[in-house]
Amino acid sequence: MANPTRWATDTGPEHSQWYIDRFRKLAAEGADLAGEARLVDTLVAPGSRILDAGSGTGRVGSALAQRGHTVVGVDADPALVQAARADHPGPRWLVADLAELDLPALGEAEPFDAAVLAGNVLAFVAVGTEPEVLRRLAGHLRPDGVLAVGFGTERGYPLTAFDADAVAAGLRLEHRFATWDLRPWRDDADFAVSVLRRPAD
Repeated sequence: MANPTRWATDTGPEHSQWYIDRFRKLAAEGADLAGEARLVDTLVAPGSRILDAGSGTGRVGSALAQRGHTVVGVDADPALVQAARADHPGPRWLVADLAELDLPALGEAEPFDAAVLAGNVLAFVAVGTEPEVLRRLAGHLRPDGVLAVGFGTERGYPLTAFDADAVAAGLRLEHRFATWDLRPWRDDADFAVSVLRRPAD
C-alpha cells in the first residue's frame, strides 16, 4: 500500500483481534448484524454480483451471500480477511487497499451490480484517498450499478466533500438516510447512508 490506512495508523496492534472477537461474540449472542445487507438486497435483483468493500470480518458480505448473491469482499487488514475466510466460507475474501483497487488483476474481471461500504470504511482509508476510493469503486460497477455508503458525519470527512468526490467519480446521489434502516435524513444526523448510482448512459 502506498499510504497506510487509518485503520492501521490510528489503532493499536491489538485492535484487529479485538474487532474480530467483538463480532464473533455479537454473532454468538444472536445480535442483528445484517442491517446493511438488508438494505443492499433491496437495491438489486436476485442473484446479483456484489462487492463488499472494506469487508472486515465478513458479516455484511456473508449476509448477502445467504440471500443468494455472489459476493467478493475486500479489506486491507489481512487479519480481518483471515477471520472472514474462517467464519464465512462461500464469498471470495481478498486483501487489497481500496485506494489501489484493481480486482481484474486479482481474477475478478466481471463488473459488479452493487458495492457496499459499511462500518465507517471511509473514515479508515488513508487520509486524502477518499476521492480515489470512490473513483475505483465506481470503476468496478457496471453501468446502472449502485453503491451504498455509510459513515459518521463527525468522522473527519464532511458530507460536502463526499458529495463532490462522488460526482467527480461519476456517481449520482439517489437517496440519503440517517440510518441503514431508512430513518429520514436530517441535517443534524450523526450518520449518513447514501445510495449512489453509476449512470447507465
